Amino acid sequence: MIRALFSLLGGIFTLVVTGALFVALLAGGVIWMYARDLPDHEELARYTPKTISRVYSGEGEIIDEFATERRLFVPAEDIPPLVKQAFISAEDKNFYEHKGYDPAGIAKAALDAAQGGRLRGASTITQQVMKNFLLSSDRSVERKMKEILLAARVEQALDKEKILELYLNEIFLGQNSYGVAAAAQTYFNKTLVQLEPHEAAYLAALPKAPSNYHPVTQKEEATIRRDFVLREMFENGYLDRETYEAEVAKPLRSVQNGDFPSFRRSLPPRDYFTDEIRRQLSSEFGRDEFFGGGLTIRATVDPDLQVEAAQSLRKALEDYDRSRGIWNKSRRKIPAEALESEESWRAALADVTIARDIELDGTWYPAVVLEIADQSMTLGAEGIDGTIEVPREDIAWIKGDFAANFERGDVVHVRRMTQDGEFLRWSLRQVPRVQGAFVAMDVHTGRVLAMQGGFSYQASVFNRATQATRQPGSAFKPFVYAAALDSGYTPATIVVDAPIEIDTPEGVWRPKNASNKFYGPTPLRTGIERSRNLMTIRLAQEVGMDTVARYAEDFGVYDHLGRYLANALGSQETTLYKMVAAYSMFANGGERVEPTLVDRVQDRWGATVYRQDQRVCPDCELASLEPGFAPRIISDRKRAIDAITAYQLTSMMRGVVERGTAAGTVGAANLGVPVAGKTGTTNDAKDVWFVGFTSNIAAGCYIGYDQPRPLGSGASGGGMCGPVFTRFMREAVAKYGGGPFEVPEGGFFVKIDRFSGARLSDDATGDHVVAEYFRIGEDPIFGIGALVDGGFVMGANVPMFSRGEDDATESTTVTTSTGRTVRIAPKASFGSLSSGGLY
Repeated sequence: MIRALFSLLGGIFTLVVTGALFVALLAGGVIWMYARDLPDHEELARYTPKTISRVYSGEGEIIDEFATERRLFVPAEDIPPLVKQAFISAEDKNFYEHKGYDPAGIAKAALDAAQGGRLRGASTITQQVMKNFLLSSDRSVERKMKEILLAARVEQALDKEKILELYLNEIFLGQNSYGVAAAAQTYFNKTLVQLEPHEAAYLAALPKAPSNYHPVTQKEEATIRRDFVLREMFENGYLDRETYEAEVAKPLRSVQNGDFPSFRRSLPPRDYFTDEIRRQLSSEFGRDEFFGGGLTIRATVDPDLQVEAAQSLRKALEDYDRSRGIWNKSRRKIPAEALESEESWRAALADVTIARDIELDGTWYPAVVLEIADQSMTLGAEGIDGTIEVPREDIAWIKGDFAANFERGDVVHVRRMTQDGEFLRWSLRQVPRVQGAFVAMDVHTGRVLAMQGGFSYQASVFNRATQATRQPGSAFKPFVYAAALDSGYTPATIVVDAPIEIDTPEGVWRPKNASNKFYGPTPLRTGIERSRNLMTIRLAQEVGMDTVARYAEDFGVYDHLGRYLANALGSQETTLYKMVAAYSMFANGGERVEPTLVDRVQDRWGATVYRQDQRVCPDCELASLEPGFAPRIISDRKRAIDAITAYQLTSMMRGVVERGTAAGTVGAANLGVPVAGKTGTTNDAKDVWFVGFTSNIAAGCYIGYDQPRPLGSGASGGGMCGPVFTRFMREAVAKYGGGPFEVPEGGFFVKIDRFSGARLSDDATGDHVVAEYFRIGEDPIFGIGALVDGGFVMGANVPMFSRGEDDATESTTVTTSTGRTVRIAPKASFGSLSSGGLY
């Protein structure tokens, strides 16, 4: 009997041991099977989450931010205990005790499921980190096993605070907010240290299902869940009873409910400047790094000048648009049924995609036409209580029938009209069809101070300063003259201004001057001041288009300039951004500069990964300097052109604004400091330009239609872009000053007659007298002793010289280079090439 009992017990023991071994082997096999292809948990130690990249102005103000996942990374030591306690109470109250997984929690979840309850994950914070970082989010036994195994490994590799740091910075909390810092800003416009217990509890309620706990649309459910977290915090000893009861009693307040101002209100609307930074840095650093690398970007923009650039360009575009008298029919409408009540039309108007970033003589408000009467229109405007009236007199500038231009439901813009600060009436406005761009930069560093790429960024994100390639017209001529001056010519060199015929594969090209007249032998200076096309063609032919093209390419105006004479008149397209950068090299004495929108870029750890200014300041290391001495800035930049050539061109372009094609709209008389520049107007005035500079700032304007078409008679670079430049430069000079252009060493001044090129006495005076700068060792020939004709045959009736546009005859007969006799009249034919006649 005893032997049988021992035998039975032995069998049971053997069975138990065998079973245990089998279970152990089975468990080991399962663990081996799931563990063999587990991700490397050590990746977490090297993990750098996607973080917001922010753009700052020079004053340190945030002006824009970019992110695919809106996250502000905060180290564990900087996360307040209150926030940690809220999330631990909501998600994993045994976080500091378990080894990565919670067997009791798993058992309870399994028991609940077996009893017909809701299936829940029972995941610890460590397990959630594994799921978020290294695994998928599918609900499967395999994924859960891998999650537990990884959690156990990670608990051995990282401490609890590091795991909590990863969790609190990675977790998605709704409203495109990732991590607790971004969520605190999104929902409460607060930093983490400013959060109250009930606000921290609300954030801790969100990981469960952010979309189910929206603070407005699911306010009741969100409040219940928040109060649950507060109760857990109380029961876990993180809150005392008095605090708990006070926090539970508080209402759920949020940015979304209008209880706090949105942090976005402190950010200016995105504009062309910061969007161009995005475009350039995304290319430089890669899209992933730019949108997720947590870069700190210090922009070169001057916020005050950026506002002035936008205002000045907008004014020119609107003035031109209103001068045409055409109302552009609204492209956006609100259905008639939505106009029946204020609540419905306001909701519909809020959903309309329309520019809301326009400031021009006041804010432009989106509005909807509600009623049209004989002498007025009734509109509802966004952000304005009640309705407003626009009298018929306000739209007297519009041609055509009043009723034909408007319909109920049209979405338009309105602004307040004021006089001496007093409200006059509401005025109807429209975004012009004509467009343009403006760029300003520091001539010594290439730092872009302002950039406006169109009338409104929200109306059109296409940046016409950097993306639109257009014909610069005569704004290109200074590069032809630069090539000539470096090739031995002087500002007093005489070039023949006479008719030309050029055989091309497309036919005979007969370029003309803007005035349809010619003026005979003329000094280079007058040629550029009056923008003479015929002189420029002859000069380019004499110097050689290979040389002209090389200069244009060296200045960065073109990557490759076609070797055609028409290109000497600016017929090949380029961008305003490149032109202003090139003009900066004239202004700074010929030093090469690279335009930049960014001073410095730092990575998420503060290390500088890009710095624009590579100049050295040895004196900046000294504790102090002698009174009256400024620190020395040493530059090793290469030269674009000789310093004397740069000064000669600058002097000649001063003549453009003082008595040439920009006289009256630009100049020292308007700005109080010396100014130089050049106009540009293409065939049929499809594009108009002005690019100019003071001693420290270069700026340029371009205006034209996106689909090129004539701007109409009277349109010119001086008339349309000149005022834009002048308005902007008044503000720029007031802030940055300006002074005489520096005269380089190695030259001497001689007074000449700017009409004939003849040398004058040192004491000569008068409006015909100009002091030209010549190189030492140069033996210039004055007057008509040597003519530049470009190799073209001249007619016998070319005048010896003309004192200006007013002296030329209205019509004359001349002999061309081919021996033909032609009549030159004010409306003479261009010939068959559209590239002729740029001025």
